[in-house]
Amino acid sequence: MDEKDKLILSLLQKDGRMTASEMAEKVDLSVPAVTERIRKLTEGSVLKEFRAVVDAKKVGYDVTAYILLDMSSSDSYGNMVDHAQDNDEVLECHSITGEGSHILKVRTHDTSSLESLLRDIQSWPGVIRTHTMIVMSTFKEATSLKL
Repeated sequence: MDEKDKLILSLLQKDGRMTASEMAEKVDLSVPAVTERIRKLTEGSVLKEFRAVVDAKKVGYDVTAYILLDMSSSDSYGNMVDHAQDNDEVLECHSITGEGSHILKVRTHDTSSLESLLRDIQSWPGVIRTHTMIVMSTFKEATSLKL
């Protein structure tokens, strides 16, 4: 990956709808060259996906929470990850150090749906305890990386 690739990635992170011709002008390459670089970045899994970022509150997801999981043993990790991937309210699932073994970032419509989600998570095989932190306000939430 060279500096032109990094510039293309930076531009796409700021505006994923930017046209190839607009990008070509900004990175001083031809449109076919930009298109080919994007194809290679996608095939090489550097560019994971193209998507819209939706304002969760404006579409009815008013509660964001982080849930720490304590697992009975590492034998259950695969099953837990499968459950997390299958649940649309679970946005992120990370293996962590410190308190707990995994942390989930979730978004639900309200506290009642969070309570229902917690009951579901607590029933996953191997989950012995959860600790939930509800987000009161969000001041920064970014997905762009400095390249």
